[in-house]
Amino acid sequence: MQETEPGGPLLLRNARIATLDPARPGLGEIEGAAVLAQDGRIVFAGPEAGLPAHQAARVIDCEGRWVTPGLIDCHTHLVHAGNRAHEFELRLNGASYEEIARAGGGIVSSVKALRAASDDQLLAETLPRLDALLAEGVTTIEVKSGYGLDLENEMKSLRVARKLGEARSVSVRTSFLGAHALPPEAKGDRRAYLDQVISMLPAIKAAGLADAVDGFCEKIAFQPDEIALLFGAAQSLGFAVKLHADQLSDLGGAALAARFGALSADHVEYTSEAGAIAMAEAGTVATILPGAFYFIRETQKPPVDLFRRHGVAMALATDNNPGTSPLTSLLLTMNMAATLFHMTVEECLKGITLNAARALGLASETGSITAGKWADLAIWDIERPAELVYRMGFNPLWKRIWRGM
Repeated sequence: MQETEPGGPLLLRNARIATLDPARPGLGEIEGAAVLAQDGRIVFAGPEAGLPAHQAARVIDCEGRWVTPGLIDCHTHLVHAGNRAHEFELRLNGASYEEIARAGGGIVSSVKALRAASDDQLLAETLPRLDALLAEGVTTIEVKSGYGLDLENEMKSLRVARKLGEARSVSVRTSFLGAHALPPEAKGDRRAYLDQVISMLPAIKAAGLADAVDGFCEKIAFQPDEIALLFGAAQSLGFAVKLHADQLSDLGGAALAARFGALSADHVEYTSEAGAIAMAEAGTVATILPGAFYFIRETQKPPVDLFRRHGVAMALATDNNPGTSPLTSLLLTMNMAATLFHMTVEECLKGITLNAARALGLASETGSITAGKWADLAIWDIERPAELVYRMGFNPLWKRIWRGM
C-alpha cells in the first residue's frame, strides 16, 4: 500500500454520518455529527456536542450532508491493455464464456495485449479507469495481475498497479494472480505452468510487489489440488491468499479458500452450504461480483440467503476487467446487487466499506468512521443513504477525502 504524508487537522461538522461501525446497529447513523481527524487518522466521530477541544486547520461545514467511509473496490483487474469488445459481440451471438476461452480468446487475448504494452502505456490506459472510481468516492482499491502469465510481465503489471498509488491519492493493494489461465506457451500443461507460478513467488515477494496471492479455481483454469499447492507455497512466504471460487461450477473452491484462511472467496455463485459454513468458521469474506454475473448473462445467483444464515460477511466489488466486467462504478455495483440478488441497502453499503476492508485484510485501518482508522471519507448530496443504492447513472458525491486530505 502507498505510504505518504497524511493530512493535517481536519474537522467535518454539521454532518449526518453513516459510520458503518460494527459496534453500532445498522449503518451506525449519527445525526448532528462531527468527525475530527489528525495526522490523517480519525480521532473523534460522534455527536457534535461531544466534540473534544481541538485546533483544526481545516473546517468543512457539511451543511447536513451525509458522510460515509470512503468506498473500497476490493476486487479489480484494473491494469490491462486494450479491450475485448469483439468477444462481447460473440456472446451476443450466442457463444459462451467457456467456448470463447477454449478457442483461445478470453484471458489469453488480454495476455497478448499486456505483454505488448510498456509500463507507461499500461499506466496511461489504466488511470482513466481509476479516475472513474475515484470520482465516486473510492479511497482504496485492490488490483490483481494475471494478464502477464510469466515473471517479467506479471511483475510489470504489479509495478503499474503500485504506480497508481503514486499517481493518485488512493490506497492500493495488489494481488499476484499468476494462476489465472494458461499462457499459449504452456501448451495445455497445467501442472508445469503451476510450477512456474510457484517459482515466481520469491521474486515477487522480494520486490514487494504483491500483498496477496490469488488463483482461479475452475474447470477452465486450475483444480483444487493445484490451488492448494500454490496457497501452501504462498503462505510459506508470508502472503495472504484469496481465491476466484465457484463462479461457473462448484469445485469446492469456497471451502478450499476457507481451509487456508483466505481473506476472501470471490464470485461464489455456485458455493454450497458446506462451503458457506466453512467460510463462516474461517472468517473468509464472500466477495460478490454482480457486474460479471450481469455481463456474461449468468443465471446461477450467489447464495446470499446461505451467507446470511451462516453469518458470512459479504463484500461487493466491480471486478473491473476487459472481458467479463468492464465496470467502473461501485454505485452501479450496489444497485445491481440489490436488484439482481436482493441484497439490502445495509448489506450493499457494508459490502463496499467495512466488509470490503475485511476482504483486503484492512478492517483495522479503514472501512468505517471509527477513531484510529484512516480519515478516508466520502461526503454525499443525498437525503438518505438508500439513494446511493437506489439511483443508476447518477453520482451524488460532494467531496472525497483520503487520509484527511
